[in-house]
Amino acid sequence: MTAQTRLLNRLSHADRDRLMPLAKEVSFAQDTRIFEEGDRADRFWIIRTGMVTLDVRVSDRALLPIDPLGPGDLLGWSWLFEPYEWDFGAEAFSTVRAYEFDGGSVRTLCEQEPRLGVAVLHAVAEVMAHRLESARVKLVDAHRTHGRIAGI
Repeated sequence: MTAQTRLLNRLSHADRDRLMPLAKEVSFAQDTRIFEEGDRADRFWIIRTGMVTLDVRVSDRALLPIDPLGPGDLLGWSWLFEPYEWDFGAEAFSTVRAYEFDGGSVRTLCEQEPRLGVAVLHAVAEVMAHRLESARVKLVDAHRTHGRIAGI
C-alpha cells in the first residue's frame, strides 16, 4: 500500500505522540470478520502485521473485495463521521496485529486540540480519497468483466 494510506506517516511526530497513548494492542485471527458494512463504527485500527481485505456488499450473498490493507495502513474511517456506520466490511486475510483506537476518545482529543484534529482529518481524508477511488475502479472493472456482478 502507498504511504498516502498510512495515517501515522501523515502526522507529525508530536501528533503521533499525542495519539498513541489512546491505542491498545489487539489481534484478529485469520478469516475473522472485523466489521460489517452498515454496523456501528466506534473505533479504528492501524495495522501492525498481517493483511485485511476491505469489501463492499453488492447483494445479499456477494461481497466484492475492494482493497487489501497491510502494515501501517488505517483500517476504518467511519468512526469520524456521523452516523458512525461502516461504509465497507473488513476481514482478516491473515492473522492481524493492530493498534486499536476508540473513536470517541480520538474525536474528543481532536476537539480539545484543534491543530491535531485538523491534521487527523486531513490524513483520514487522504486515505478516504484513495480507498474510494480503489472501490470505484473495482466496481467498474467487475462490471466490464462480468457485465454484472454475480448474485445481483
